[in-house]
Amino acid sequence: MIGAEVVMHQPSLSHLSAQDPELAALIEAEARRQFEKIRLIASENYVSPAVLEATGSVLTNKYSEGYAGRRYYEGQQNIDPIELMAIDRAKALFGVEHANVQPYSGSPANLAVYMAFLEPGDTVMGLSLPMGGHLTHGWPVSATGKWFTPVRYGVRADTGRVDMDQVRDLALKERPKLIWCGGTAIPRTIDFAGFAEIAQETGAVLAADIAHIAGLIAGGAHPSPAGHADVISTTTHKTLRGPRGAMIMSLAEHAAAIDKAVFPGLQGGPHNHTTAAIAVALDEAAGPGFSAYAHRIVANARALAEALLERGYDLISGGTDNHLILVDLTNKGVAGKPAAQALDRAGIELNYNAVPFDPRKPFDPSGLRLGTAAITTRGLVPEQMPRVAAWIDEVVLATAREDDKELDRVAGEIRELLASYPMPGWAPAP
Repeated sequence: MIGAEVVMHQPSLSHLSAQDPELAALIEAEARRQFEKIRLIASENYVSPAVLEATGSVLTNKYSEGYAGRRYYEGQQNIDPIELMAIDRAKALFGVEHANVQPYSGSPANLAVYMAFLEPGDTVMGLSLPMGGHLTHGWPVSATGKWFTPVRYGVRADTGRVDMDQVRDLALKERPKLIWCGGTAIPRTIDFAGFAEIAQETGAVLAADIAHIAGLIAGGAHPSPAGHADVISTTTHKTLRGPRGAMIMSLAEHAAAIDKAVFPGLQGGPHNHTTAAIAVALDEAAGPGFSAYAHRIVANARALAEALLERGYDLISGGTDNHLILVDLTNKGVAGKPAAQALDRAGIELNYNAVPFDPRKPFDPSGLRLGTAAITTRGLVPEQMPRVAAWIDEVVLATAREDDKELDRVAGEIRELLASYPMPGWAPAP
């Protein structure tokens, strides 16, 4: 059956199907899974066929250690213009003075920030992982928590929001050399200006991790850290709707330190096919329609949050300002992990997640994390979010009752709905 459906990929998998049908079948199965499920993982999206084509291009054949005009290999006549194109587009889209588009992914990008500004043992301050921060902001299991001295701030128990007065007091006491703002489970607007004031007062470098909200910033649906943060790190997928890569942006005065930290500090040759795909995604984000897309992500998230609240769900911070919703399931009598697994069987893909002050263990936490970037790409609108919330509620309640009879029904209804919403890069055979 592979030959009948593989032609529906953009770009085609015809050569892969002939060479390695077993692998082609798995890719086909994954494409169908993505097509048939409501994908609510906050860090996932669908990329365009143009991004897919660049990612799978002959650029993967070329080695390019160094930077444009300063390579260690010959044959860079086309690679240099591609990388410079990505850099120029990043600078224009985000309004920054310098951009490095070579980091392989978000964690290496963040590690490069440490290498640019800190020495081993220096103090770094970031949002605690259980409160919505990221592993690379100084959490103990990460190299950043082992090689540097971490200081962690949190959120208020009554509001679920970062207490900026507490951040200031902690920074004045601990005098970190680097302060991170941003994270991986933050449903509210980040106060970049407030963090910048604290960093300036304490003499710290301010790093803004915008991996989750880069597309919202590009589309004007979230304030930008440009003009506030000394350095900005981001992945290029998630809301930005690009390939699995990363960028570091900064003031011009930090350009040399950032570039040296990325190469030769942490990595060798950049992945040129990814660089090209980043350039494509940045061009798409600067084009007509992307701003409306970014604002629609937020509108969908707010509508979904409101529908969940109406069904009695406890949302951290009471709602959302961006693409992300963090749900505490404690009052529903079910933990996050079994709920997430049941939802996946029912055609709704999301992830279990710790919530602030969670009494449960990280691998069996109390919460769920949801995001609306992917379903917005598919074309779903706020008016459909109450139906999505109803499906979530039906599955969660069924899980609490240990009754899985509802799951197949919900999955069928979701397949029926999504059949009318095209997926970039793949379509079922007619």
